[in-house]
Amino acid sequence: MRVNGELKDLATTVTDTDTVEPVTIDSPDGLNILRHSAAHVLAQAVQSINSEAKLGIGPPVTDGFYYDFDVAEPFTPEDLKALDKEMSRIIRAGQRFMRRVVTDDEARAELADEPYKLELIGLKGGVSAGSTSTSDNENVEVGAGELTIYDNVDPKTGDTVWKDLCRGPHLPNTRMIGNGWSLTRIAAAYWRGSEKNPQLQRIYGTAWPTKDELRAYQHRLEEAARRDHRKLGRDLDLFSFPEEIGSGLSVWHPRGGVVRMEMEQHARRRHIEGGYTYVYTPHISKEDLFLTSNHLVTYKEGMFPPIVMDEERDAEGNITKHGQDYYLKPMNCPMHILIYKERGRSYRDLPMRLAENGTVYRNELSGALHGLTRVRGFTQDDSHLFVTPDQLEEEATKVIEFVISMLRDFGLDDFELELSMRDDEKGKWIGSEEFWEYSTNALRNVARSSGLKLTEMPGEAAFYGPKIDLKTRDAIGRTWQLSTVQVDPNLPERFGLEFTDRDGQKKRPIMIHRALFGSIERFFAILLEHYAGAFPVWLAPVQVVGIPVADDFVPYLGAIIEQLKGAGVRAELDVSDDRMQKKIRTHTTQKVPLQLIAGESDRSAETVSFRFRDGTQENGVAITEAVERIRQVIEERRQVVTRDDLFA
Repeated sequence: MRVNGELKDLATTVTDTDTVEPVTIDSPDGLNILRHSAAHVLAQAVQSINSEAKLGIGPPVTDGFYYDFDVAEPFTPEDLKALDKEMSRIIRAGQRFMRRVVTDDEARAELADEPYKLELIGLKGGVSAGSTSTSDNENVEVGAGELTIYDNVDPKTGDTVWKDLCRGPHLPNTRMIGNGWSLTRIAAAYWRGSEKNPQLQRIYGTAWPTKDELRAYQHRLEEAARRDHRKLGRDLDLFSFPEEIGSGLSVWHPRGGVVRMEMEQHARRRHIEGGYTYVYTPHISKEDLFLTSNHLVTYKEGMFPPIVMDEERDAEGNITKHGQDYYLKPMNCPMHILIYKERGRSYRDLPMRLAENGTVYRNELSGALHGLTRVRGFTQDDSHLFVTPDQLEEEATKVIEFVISMLRDFGLDDFELELSMRDDEKGKWIGSEEFWEYSTNALRNVARSSGLKLTEMPGEAAFYGPKIDLKTRDAIGRTWQLSTVQVDPNLPERFGLEFTDRDGQKKRPIMIHRALFGSIERFFAILLEHYAGAFPVWLAPVQVVGIPVADDFVPYLGAIIEQLKGAGVRAELDVSDDRMQKKIRTHTTQKVPLQLIAGESDRSAETVSFRFRDGTQENGVAITEAVERIRQVIEERRQVVTRDDLFA
């Protein structure tokens, strides 16, 4: 339950003056409690089998939980089978989770054999109670308040059979975990996320309120594996990561390049229609730029090491001019600011909307790299808007409307918004109360007017301004964060940006950072998995392939393919030596949306036959009608999988 806004165990004593709200097991909070309780059972099972195992931490995570252990030998799949059996026994026993407050010294005495727990006790007060850290999650153990230990108590004897340092809350007993759980995989992880610390063994699991929900989740995992963009990218010959180039640096193959080109060109057309102007900036800059922007102070770990340039020496080799440090850019915004600053600006120039497909570089750890979704070099479809304060709400509204409209062009249509607001603690943000109230209300009005579901996130804003994040769900229900609208008065202040207002006074513009795709690479990966490689016709690398029934019909079908090419369609004629049925299988596997087949009946009647991705067909279509239907479905950006998608 939630008591006066705080999550508490059901055993907590409440008074008539308390505000008490139920927490259901299928709510976000309820799922976290279920999964954290399952993590405790996992840890108990590990130590019941291996008493020498030392405990790390066991937080709930998206769709599941994990627990870290220090063990002499790495876990194996066979170990998981034994742990699964032991966890089932503990769950059936119905052990009670009993909360107990302890002093620091009492906790140290009880957990003297747990070195990682002792380290966490020393952190107490240094970990925010509201922390949402995903790197080490110490907040599941200790916070800024009292220390607590949870005992697992045998309901028959009342004996404590296991215990763990934990903030809680937990389920009333282990039986409530039910049978909707499963251990999923083994991994290695550094203690508290630092490679300077010992490497522990991590066991992942998942837990759901019912067995049916577990099965549905497992089905989603299977579907996600089938749709994995890394596998599809290889199978469909779209992109790769050559070892000779380096980790996290992709190359785009011709077919992948076609899809990317269509994405970029469509976005470019829409941006120009929306009043944006495209700019171009270099990939490298002197360090002074990133010192002024503060990236080198707050973001240095994420930037590539400097390149020393411009050093000069005399004939004897003595340095006559010291070199300067240059950095690969991690962000485009400082360079867009310099474009604004190049000349004096008036209120008549605002809003100024600058857009760029700018490639940036991040020094990601090798273990964090993941296909196209986490890379070291990627292209941001970056836009920065410079607005007057009274233009903020109107421009933010246009941005959200533009973003939603653009994403719908790509076939995404399930959206929700998150509004990140400032922390209540004054030391965690800069600027005036008035600015924060005005800008937060402006974004709130924008979000509400969109009609989308809005979740407000107190304390999640950057230190300089609020933002709106747009999230979308893909075809198998996964949520992706895509577009961001970030209000920023900080960089205009740091760079001394100004505009002359109607009253002749110099004033500061507000900057809006706006990414639509986030990065082209990541958005491409999301689309690839959303469509399982079967792109809508307008995005498909090959839109139409011609398959003659026999060699005699190559000239006839070839003429139709040339007609389609002349109409701007990406069409190919398969003149390989393969039999017709093998050609059909090959191009179906390659996800080509439209196959045109022609034999004697088609040649005699001057028609062509369609075959679709699902195996359905439409025979005897007049050539003129076939070309027009293909052109129309491309122009309307429609998905075509079955016969009815084109002929219904």
